[in-house]
This record gives sequence, structure tokens and C-alpha cells, in this order.
Amino acid sequence: MQISRQKVVITGHLILVRHGEPGLKPGDRLSGWIDIPLSRKGIEEALECAKALENIEIDLAFASNLFRAQETLSIILSAQKKTGAFIHERTEFNEQTGSKESSERLDWYSYPEKLSENLIPIYTTPALNERYYGQLQGRKKQKMEEKYGAEQVSRWRWNFEPGPPEGESLKAVYERAVPYFQNNIMPALKNGKNVLICAHQSSLRALVKYIEKVSDEDIREIRFSTGELAIYHYSEGKLVRENEELGPELKRNI
Repeated sequence: MQISRQKVVITGHLILVRHGEPGLKPGDRLSGWIDIPLSRKGIEEALECAKALENIEIDLAFASNLFRAQETLSIILSAQKKTGAFIHERTEFNEQTGSKESSERLDWYSYPEKLSENLIPIYTTPALNERYYGQLQGRKKQKMEEKYGAEQVSRWRWNFEPGPPEGESLKAVYERAVPYFQNNIMPALKNGKNVLICAHQSSLRALVKYIEKVSDEDIREIRFSTGELAIYHYSEGKLVRENEELGPELKRNI
């Protein structure tokens, strides 16, 4: 008698979240690397995300090194049945440069192993930071449009390249965010883990460009509002979008 064996499919979910509204409102200034907390509205947006995800069991989470992303992530994880724990990666001392270098090993933990089942590891990395805006950093958008022209500022912000004066293009963000995603996040998804990434307009656009194979031209139309979610599941070797396509609210110029 032939015994049929059903193939077990392991499906991991990827959840991308843009941080809640920061103290410097996105409609007013170009925040970039300025490290600022959430506004009251931003906290409310993070709470809405927490409610939307409370029935999805998160296995591990990632955030940028900027406080507005980490604060949003902490609020979201407050709705989970487990406790989020920031993991401090082991560093190696480089005798030639005199600097510490992250080993980026996700199998090393700074908390007792017996508690690991009740914790959600949280990894923070500058690879997921917002773009560095150079001469535009922290400046009012209206003033920059008056100085450089609204069309030029729009090209710097939404085109794949080039970037603003002395700042990063989206291509530069892509070149730091995507390798980190490939090396540190994709393996967890392939193992069926549910992964939450809380990051920024530019770093999330870079990840969407990679995941959905968006062209250099079409990436201009992909934008995230503060507190917005994008959910994917890993199936047959690729990530497939689950929630509805980015709508007008996501694509608005913020």
C-alpha cells in the first residue's frame, strides 16, 4: 500500500511598518537622521498598529537606530503575548582600525536561554535608518522648495537617484538596507518566522523595491504614510503581498 505524504509548507510572514508621526511633522520638515520621538498623533498611530497586529504572533523584530522607529515598535509589541527584548549584538575588536565591529550573528543572545520562549528578540541597525538628507536635513520643506525649486526637491525625495546635496539617494539607502535584509531577515522568513520591521519612508521603499521588483521609474509612486502596514507571506521561494495594494493614502506626497 502506498502511503501519501503531504508536503508541509512553512510560511513566514513579513510585516513592514513605518513609524508613527514624529515630533517634526513629516509635512513640515525633512527629518532624516534627526533623532526625535513620536508626536501624540504618532503614538496613536502606533497604538492602531498594535491593535491591528495583536492576533499575529511576532517571532522577532527589527528597527532602525532612530528613536521614533524603536518607540513605535515598542508600542506595537505591547499588544503581543510575549515581551520584546532588545538584543545587543556581539562585537569584535579590530586591532588594525581600533574599532568595534558587529558580528551580526542572530544566533547569539544577551538573555538567559531558558527565558527565550517568552521573549521577542529585537534587533536594531543603522542599515534600516531613514536616508541622510545632507543639506536638507531638518530644514522646512517649503524653504527648500523656494531655494531649489519644488520639482527638484521632489526628484531628490522620490526618484531612485540622485540624492539631495551631500545626502543619500534612495539607491544609497537600497545598497545598505537590502543586503542586511538578505543576510539577517530572509533566513528567518524561510524558517517560517513572523518578522516585524519598523523603519522609515526611504528604507521601507527600498525594501519594497527589492521584494516586489519595482523599477527605478515606478518606485517614485511607492510611498508610506506614518503608521502604515504592508504584510507579505513567504511562499514558494518568494514574498507575496497579502494586504491591499498601496492606495492613494499611501501614495500621497507627505
